[in-house]
Amino acid sequence: MEQQIDDYILDHISPEPRLLKQLNRHTNAQHLYGRMCSGHLQGRILKMLTSMIKPTRILELGTFTGYSALCFAEGIEPDCHIDTIEIDDEIAEVAQEWFDKSPDGQKITLYVGDALHLIPNLPGEYDLVFIDANKRIYSEYLDAVYSKLKPGGYIFADNTLWDGKVLDPEATDPQTSGIKKFNDSISTDSRFETVILPLRDGLTIMRKL
Repeated sequence: MEQQIDDYILDHISPEPRLLKQLNRHTNAQHLYGRMCSGHLQGRILKMLTSMIKPTRILELGTFTGYSALCFAEGIEPDCHIDTIEIDDEIAEVAQEWFDKSPDGQKITLYVGDALHLIPNLPGEYDLVFIDANKRIYSEYLDAVYSKLKPGGYIFADNTLWDGKVLDPEATDPQTSGIKKFNDSISTDSRFETVILPLRDGLTIMRKL
């Protein structure tokens, strides 16, 4: 029934743009951990939320093959911009190839390196930050981007339910522990208004107060 519901949803929402459909297929066919790709449903949600928030500058941590960055790029005006950071130089080359194919690609600047090292040197502030990188250090990412986020700005954090492992007290691997630490921290963080959406693997939305 769960798969049937998923299929029903995909059949009744806005279609996946052609280039993104090609990228989705490429990612799942050619790369390990293809499920890291945001995909049709989450991609349309990211695009719609971006259109609603109307950010002028977006920071993404964890580019992977570029699917989510292209969804954000769809939702912003031509004079707005996205900075995205990927630590893996080989996968970054793949993402840049897809950015170059997209009419929205000129809105995106791709940085290669460790986000925690790069963030302090990025100029200006951001209206929206998407955290989708190393799960072990989500809390550290939050600390790093806080001063870069405008008041009233948003943070989206992906994979915050982590295949349900957040409910398992015996799940103590570094990635699960990192997500649990992040979730526990933000639940009492008075600097933000926070909700978790049970979308795919969990999407947390936070608004800076």
